Amino acid sequence: MNVRIDESWKKVLQPEFEKPYFKELTDFVRSEYQAKKIFPPAKLIFNAFDQCPFDEVKVVILGQDPYHGDGQAHGLCFSVNDGVRFPPSLVNIFKEIESELQKPSPASGNLTRWAQQGVLLLNATLTVQAHQAGSHQGRGWEQFTDAVIQTLAQQKENLVFILWGAYAQSKAAFVDTSRHLVLQSAHPSPFSVHRGFFGNNHFIMTNNYLRERWLKEIDW
Repeated sequence: MNVRIDESWKKVLQPEFEKPYFKELTDFVRSEYQAKKIFPPAKLIFNAFDQCPFDEVKVVILGQDPYHGDGQAHGLCFSVNDGVRFPPSLVNIFKEIESELQKPSPASGNLTRWAQQGVLLLNATLTVQAHQAGSHQGRGWEQFTDAVIQTLAQQKENLVFILWGAYAQSKAAFVDTSRHLVLQSAHPSPFSVHRGFFGNNHFIMTNNYLRERWLKEIDW
């Protein structure tokens, strides 16, 4: 599988691409796309990286799996294509933004506009079989995306890592909090949103941190 990824990322992640596990991963993913219905479309597997080059990353939001419904996933965590009904977690994200910033929910759930401002919208697993949640977990994607988080944390300064839910929070161990801001809360899923996601003020806190470091704030 020819990895289509922004050149800035290709440079810093080349050591990962050369490891044996990554070849096994790409062989598996290629065979899955040939035999089954897989999301996102193959050309968008690395969309998060293409929309947000390494040198421009300011914020990292970590999801777990791509959406597995038809027409939803396009390579950015929590984001859906234009015209697609908002999944419940995204509805709750927009509710929190409205509460914090008095911004009404947008017409589209496409978060490309965030990515192009320096928000890396990274899923831990970058592919999934249609209607089979978690079907590509444990195949190597997690090792790859852990390396992405570690590379960012080690090679950059003053990033904001937004970790919602227990799975994302487990990645905080990779981040030196003396160099970066780590924000953690419950997940925006309806099952946990009232356990600390609503009212977490992560969007305000992110922009405050960026502004204090003379970095451009995110227009959420």
